[in-house]
Amino acid sequence: MNTKDKEKYIEEYNFPFCDESSKYEKMAKIGQGTFGEVFKAREKKSPKRFVAMKKVLMDNEKEGFPITALREIRILQLLKHENVVNLIEICRTKATQNNRYRTTFYLVFDFCEHDLAGLLSNVNVKFSLGEIKKVIQQLLNGLYYIHSNKILHRDMKAANVLITKSGVLKLADFGLARAFSQTKNGQVNRYTNRVVTLWYRPPELLLGDRNYGPPVDLWGAGCIMAEMWTRSPIMQGNTEPQQLTLISQLCGSITPEVWPGVESLELYNKIELVRGQKRKVKERLKPYVKDPSACDLLDKLLVLDPQKRYDSDSALNHDFFWTDPMPCDLSKMLAQHTVSMFEYLAPSRRPGHMRAHHHAAAHHHTGVAVAAAAQTQVTKPSSAIVEGYQDRVF
Repeated sequence: MNTKDKEKYIEEYNFPFCDESSKYEKMAKIGQGTFGEVFKAREKKSPKRFVAMKKVLMDNEKEGFPITALREIRILQLLKHENVVNLIEICRTKATQNNRYRTTFYLVFDFCEHDLAGLLSNVNVKFSLGEIKKVIQQLLNGLYYIHSNKILHRDMKAANVLITKSGVLKLADFGLARAFSQTKNGQVNRYTNRVVTLWYRPPELLLGDRNYGPPVDLWGAGCIMAEMWTRSPIMQGNTEPQQLTLISQLCGSITPEVWPGVESLELYNKIELVRGQKRKVKERLKPYVKDPSACDLLDKLLVLDPQKRYDSDSALNHDFFWTDPMPCDLSKMLAQHTVSMFEYLAPSRRPGHMRAHHHAAAHHHTGVAVAAAAQTQVTKPSSAIVEGYQDRVF
């Protein structure tokens, strides 16, 4: 085939199960990350129907279709649940001379109006205790479902938790997800531990564990749950050793006494761990959380030893969800907010509003971060703000 024939062949090639992306009209960019870009779009045939289109990054197209995207698609096709994003289809652009005969592929999802990081960064969005319970209950339901299907999410964070305007929560971004298996006849899993955004990364991954499972997602769920009150990620380390220090200052020193077997993890003796720290999860979070059963559940999720950390089933059975106020519908509260809120769209903090941020950085060693949200109308979740600020009400 000469070049002309090749180009003609590519241009006229028909993908029978993959519609053209031109059936959708892009309206706005709503996300950007290592995974690529996400757009809000409407279906041209039925303009009232909105979707989210996630561009598949084809950086290394010599290798063909990216293996990570194939894994994500395979997992999303398997998972069908109210609390997991719904993949509608994969669509593509036409290969033409204009795009150097390179097709772009998009994953097309049902559109969700908000992500949790966007909602929490807006001081005008106020969750009642019953509404917080509903958010966390749905989050744990989603995790229970994916773990029952032997899938690990591996990137739990507030920005990956979507919420529709009718108040339905969806776990999103399965770009780092993978299937897991129980270790059989002494064969140990060797998964990569370079997963999960640093602030939400559990201690076993930071210590180099490669034979991990669902508890890695439950640690993230605990961090997200605390954030429902603090309005900002609770442990904001800049490096892995610093993240471990923040974890130790909140959850107590990492020792074989509290975590049998930890000494066998690859980095246990290579990283200098803080000694002599007492566990202060309840004590530190009580000023924000106030509800005793919420503090107790947080205490059971943020457990150093993954074997002792609550799983989603135990968490869903915790008194927190079965005492007044009961988990309640979010749609009434969300109806007051007609503009979509996504972490990507939250305005950055303006220079004049950085004072608390700097104050926080100077006191970074204290571990629990709380938003300086009162500073601006809408803020990015801010850096760690500490003990002196604990009487602030959010």
